[in-house]
Amino acid sequence: MKNFLSILIILVVFSSCSEYQKALKNEDIGAKFEAATKQYEKAKYAKAIRLFEQLATAYRGKPQAEKMFYMFSQSYFKTEQYYLAGYQFESFASSYPKSEKLEEAAFLGAKSYSMLSPVYSIDQTDTSKAIEKLQAFIDTYPNSTYLEEANSVLKTLTGKIEKKVFENAKQYNTITDYKSAIIALDNFIADFPGTSYKEEALYYKLNSAYNLAINSVPSKMQERLENARLAYSGLMKFNANTTRKATADSMLAEIEKNLQQFQK
Repeated sequence: MKNFLSILIILVVFSSCSEYQKALKNEDIGAKFEAATKQYEKAKYAKAIRLFEQLATAYRGKPQAEKMFYMFSQSYFKTEQYYLAGYQFESFASSYPKSEKLEEAAFLGAKSYSMLSPVYSIDQTDTSKAIEKLQAFIDTYPNSTYLEEANSVLKTLTGKIEKKVFENAKQYNTITDYKSAIIALDNFIADFPGTSYKEEALYYKLNSAYNLAINSVPSKMQERLENARLAYSGLMKFNANTTRKATADSMLAEIEKNLQQFQK
């Protein structure tokens, strides 16, 4: 009995594979579409894609094209081929503006681009593109059932951009390019006024201003020391109980000590 079942399973699998191979070679697009749909419904998305790729040109403009391109887009998404999924969903939304699947396609297209977003430390071109797509979706479908997820993904992506910009600004301090650090940190604070990195940004601005002043030529030292003192005030105004207060106070003491030579 066990041997019989094993043989039966092998025959079924072989028959299924044989049918799929025949479908790939079949010139009848109707039969090919039926085979592709069958593979899609069985969640055999990679196999379905091969058939959809053969059908794409021939089916464009036909009555069943909408269904076919929707399944084609979903198959790319399910197999995590997000560049192709994003492109196909966008194409679907453009080609079938009256489709009942339009909103879903618009969301999944935007989400596909979000899945391409890399870690914050490398180029964020794909992240920026995903933000643009998601914001466009939110603006177009403000009452969408996908709105909560869209906003959540958008928040994650904008947070990634924010961290990238902050780390880039902080890097100038790390490499002791203090002038550039002050400018970059000021720009960061202006561009992201509600950022969770504001206290840290204000501290690194103080640190940069302090180091620039202390190591300055005599002719520029006074002005730079006064700017450093203002940077200290900015940090204290934001949070007088900052965890970096001891270090900041130490820098202020050195700033005041060096300023005394200009008050004689």
